[in-house]
This record gives sequence, C-alpha cells and structure tokens, in this order.
Amino acid sequence: MAQTENPASGLDVEAKSPHSSSCRSATSSAEAQTSNNNTYTTATKIEGGSVDNDKSAETGRHGDTPITVDWDGPDDPANPLNWPHGRKLFIIFLISAVTFNGSLAATIFAPGVPKLMHEFNSTSTSLSSFVVSAYIVSFILGPLVFAPLSELYGRSIVMRTSNVTFLIFTIICAVSQNMPMFIVFRLLQGLSGSVPIVLGAGIIGDLMVAEHRGKALSGWQLGPLLVRKNRTCELYRPTDSFDMKGPVLGPVIGGYMAENVGWRWVFWLVAILAAVFTAVNFFVPETYAMTLLGRKAARLAKETGANYVAPGSDGRTPGQLFRKAIIRPIKMLFLSPIVMLLCLETSMVYGYLYLLFTTFTFVFRDQYGFKSGAAGLAYLGLGVGFLLGLFSTGITSDRIAKKKAAGSPMKPEHRLPPLLFGTVLVPIGLFWYGWTAQYKVHWIAPIIGTSFVGLGILFVFMPVQSYLIDAFTVYAASAIAANTVLRSIIGAVLPLAGQPMYDALGFGWGNSLLAFIALATVPFTYLLMKNGEYIRTHPRFQIDL
Repeated sequence: MAQTENPASGLDVEAKSPHSSSCRSATSSAEAQTSNNNTYTTATKIEGGSVDNDKSAETGRHGDTPITVDWDGPDDPANPLNWPHGRKLFIIFLISAVTFNGSLAATIFAPGVPKLMHEFNSTSTSLSSFVVSAYIVSFILGPLVFAPLSELYGRSIVMRTSNVTFLIFTIICAVSQNMPMFIVFRLLQGLSGSVPIVLGAGIIGDLMVAEHRGKALSGWQLGPLLVRKNRTCELYRPTDSFDMKGPVLGPVIGGYMAENVGWRWVFWLVAILAAVFTAVNFFVPETYAMTLLGRKAARLAKETGANYVAPGSDGRTPGQLFRKAIIRPIKMLFLSPIVMLLCLETSMVYGYLYLLFTTFTFVFRDQYGFKSGAAGLAYLGLGVGFLLGLFSTGITSDRIAKKKAAGSPMKPEHRLPPLLFGTVLVPIGLFWYGWTAQYKVHWIAPIIGTSFVGLGILFVFMPVQSYLIDAFTVYAASAIAANTVLRSIIGAVLPLAGQPMYDALGFGWGNSLLAFIALATVPFTYLLMKNGEYIRTHPRFQIDL
C-alpha cells in the first residue's frame, strides 16, 4: 500500500492501489508538532486524496485534475494546531461553558417535576420519569446527525445553529401550556443540547496536539461533571417533596428554584445562560481542519481557475459527501472492532452508573433508614471518585502516553494503560459497596465503595475518549458520536433491571454479578493494549470512512 507524505505539512495520504483496502480511518489532520525536543507525528489517511510532493498547494496546476490543498508547512498559522495557546484555552473554556449548560439542562429540572405534574394535572409515574429522561433520549439520535454534519460543514456552523435552537426550545419549555407541548420541546431541547457534548471532544482534537489532549479533555469535562445527573431515570411521584440527592450542582440549584420561584424559572435560568453563551460563541472561529482547507481550496480555485479541492473530497458533490458522512458513526460502531469494543466497555460502566443512581434511594432508605435530609450522602462517594478520577487522568494521561512513546511517534494505544486500572477499580468498588450494604455495615462503608466505582468510571471514560480522538482525529466527532449513542441506550435500559435484580439477588450478590461482568472485560482491555495497533491498522479491519 503506497503512501506519500508532504514534508511541508506532515500530512500522510494513503494512495490507493489495486490491492489496497478502501480505508480510511483518520488519525490526525496535518499534525506534526514538537514537544520536549521530541517530534510526535500522527498520520492522516484520507480516501481519494493526493498531495504533490514537488509543489506547494499555492502553485497548483490548471486544468480539470483535482489538486488537494494542504497547509503551508508545519508552522502555518492558519492551522488550528498552531494557534496561540491562550486562544486555544479561551475556545476550550467557551465550549466547556456551553457543554456545562447543556448538562445543566438535563439535571436542573429534576426537583421541579412534582410541581410540573401538579400544574398539568398528571399523576402518571411513568410520565413523571419521562419528562426528565426525554432530554437524554434525544442523545440517541442527535450525535448520529450532528457529528457527521460537523465533519461536512464545519464545527462552528453546527455549534452556532444548535446554540440558537437550544435557546428557542428552552424558552418554549418555560412557557409550555400543557404536557404534550412540554414533552415535544423537551425532546427538541435535548436534541440541540447533545451537540456540544459530541463536538466538544472533536474541537479539542482540532486544537490540541496529542501530547496535550489529556489535560484539555479533563478541563473540558469539568463543567459537565459538576452537574452530572443523579435522578434522570428514577421515577418521580407527584407527592414527592424535593430531596437533594447528591453532590451535583444541577439538582441543588433546581431544587432551590423549584421551591421558591417555580419550575418554569428553572428553564428561564438555563435560557438566560444559553443566550449569553450563544452570543459569545458567535466569536468562536472554525477549528475543523478539513473545513478550513476547503475554504482555502475555494479561494485558490477562484483566484487561479485551477481545480483545487479539500482533502478527502476529491471533487465529489455535496450530496455524495453528505450520504457518506451521515452513516459514518454507524459504520464505525458496527464495522470497527476497536470502536465496538471500547464503546461496549464505556457503555457497561455508564449503565452501572445510572443503575446506581436510580437505586441509591432504595438501598440507603431500606438498609440505613436515610430520610430526604441525609440522602445527599449517598452520592458523596461517587462525587469524590469522579473528581479524583478527572484530576488524576488529566495529570497522568499525557505523561503516560509520552513515556510509552519514549521519543517515538505517539500512538493511540499509549492512552490505554489507565483503562486497565478502571476495569479493575469498578468491580472492587461494586464488591465493597454491595456486601457492606448487604450486611448493613456503617453507612460510610458502602459510600467509600462507590468512590472506587466513580474513580474507575473516570479511568474508563477518559482514556477511551482520548483514544478515539487520537485514532480518528479528522473523524473524532463521529467516533465520539458512536460511543455516545451506544452508552445512552445502555444507560437508559440497564437501570430498569436494577431494583428487580436487587429484589431477587440482594445487594451483595446483585452487585457481585455486576462486578464479575466488569472483571470479564479485563482480558479484552489487555488485548487492546497489546494488540490494538495491529487490529486498528490491519487491512481486514479498515473501513471506508
């Protein structure tokens, strides 16, 4: 399989041969950066592209032959990887703020559900659950649409449009006059709110070179972590009074507002924040390399009359590109063994997380007699574990990857060592939590157990996210979308089995069952660490992206 590399850019383009596979998972867009006196280069493989090694993109040739544009050398200031560090941090801060608000919208409304049910004269327990979880249900569809669109038209237009529609749908939720109206626009609000969660990781991949992505991802995730939902899947009874269930910001704010100013003002607060973030994000520039190179190609074509094209387009029509892009996340999920295995692993721990969220109330009420005032203690362990996991992975992820590289080009597999710790910590925490709760050991004991679960979950989430960005940088948003869709489905379905499982097996054996399933993933994690590169690059497993 022949490859040509433009020395000016570090863009590695795979040329098709009669015996080559039809590629092409992308690993980085024109990424060649120097850090600590070591140069880490990741290759981008794009179907149908070719770069003239003897001529720069600026000189070109006239005629009908497509000429693929590239950056003007590795230090081209137009390349987002070369933007000033302060500018990158400012963009990441703004994207984190938008992601924070999207996550806040999922959680802040939960304590106000009883008041909404009373106002709309509904006593349905299933409906009271759905008005909260409808927001997350939209996460199953949203990433499949918006991630490919961002890789076709750019991050900024998709992000700006979603910010505007999110603001509109939030306002309509605030003024809803009946339950059907509220549910429809709650679903649409979630559809728009899924965009920054999916595109945020892609934008970080656009801006940050591999050896700095771990810290950037941790900083971006801090906002959503502060408002991680705790009762989304739990049934709300119209007779419930608000009880603060966990060290999370969303329900705390929402509970206070629902009690004092009503549930509608919960949405007005989200709308006010959305208006501010929408206005500010209009100043966030486009970061997607393929879109920027497409604009450059259009400019050069207009100036010279030559047939300049962006990498990967090869002169195809917008319709052809759209059809190719829209199925990309599904192809990644079902045709790439690496993506499927990693998505299954994150989906498992995501399902466990929501199963714990939806059963903590019953466990600590039945075993320890917790009332609403003390219910927040049940979530303390997970919260501490999350924060420890976030900061520790942020500090160690890049360092471990650099150490594994040992002066050689960094590989996505260098992100995976913390994942092995995560797959061990989660079952340890589940065993600890389950059996201490079963035998009614002091309530602090099971809470300490859940801190190991929270720490392990972050040690699974962060390495997988970093891996997908490093391995599919050009198509990182689609890879993250595939992961988000599967884990959202599992996260919505698995908690339904939580209470029946505990009723049948008890807290000890019920959580032990979950722990044994988690332990079964350890060999697969080790396999990915040792043979992931072979699986990822083997022609048999390549897919046409």
